[in-house]
Amino acid sequence: MVISQEVVNLVVVEDKAGEVLVLLHGSGWHSKYLFPLAKYISSENLAHVYTPDLRGHGINPIKRGDIDYINQLEDDLADFLEIVRKKHPNSTLIIGGHSSGGGLVIRFAGSKYGKEADAYMLLSPYLKYNAPTIKLNSGGWASAHMPRIIGLSMLNNVGISWFNYLKVIDFNMPEEYRDGTDTLSYSYRLNTGFAPRNYKKDLSVIKQIVLVVVGKSDESGEI
Repeated sequence: MVISQEVVNLVVVEDKAGEVLVLLHGSGWHSKYLFPLAKYISSENLAHVYTPDLRGHGINPIKRGDIDYINQLEDDLADFLEIVRKKHPNSTLIIGGHSSGGGLVIRFAGSKYGKEADAYMLLSPYLKYNAPTIKLNSGGWASAHMPRIIGLSMLNNVGISWFNYLKVIDFNMPEEYRDGTDTLSYSYRLNTGFAPRNYKKDLSVIKQIVLVVVGKSDESGEI
């Protein structure tokens, strides 16, 4: 398997822990915001941590806010895990994700690759726009173009994917946090591939240990 040059991994402080954590960022930005958490986990010798920039994100992606096909993120993650397994053959492999990254973890767990992980960690995971854990428009964070999403979904249901490059969601990131490396809109294929297919079904097939962490004052979630 070959992993794209666009998928950039940041290896946090070397340690002797028997666990490896691959930690996925949420929507709108990239893995840099996870560094304090990753550094703490590593410095406490809890796990060796990798924080990849997912395709379509990062400092200088090939196609910001877009991927080539809907399932590409989970295929990328499977390729990346193969590399991690070779480097840490005897370690427990944990896949974790925050927000939409958590949604991708759930999607991955429900896919043909689900058995590749030894455990999962979900940090305020995004499930679906109308899931009971999500506020309307994610608390003002996201603005989805629902007529376009519905139309493209109908086309994809009959095998037409020509227009999946079209933008279907925008993110309301405050100006003070924008630095040119943010990703403020997603194509239909990226937005679809970054979320669970069916979160209830995907969650129901997980046999591994799952740690779920949510905040009671989450601005985008109801919990």
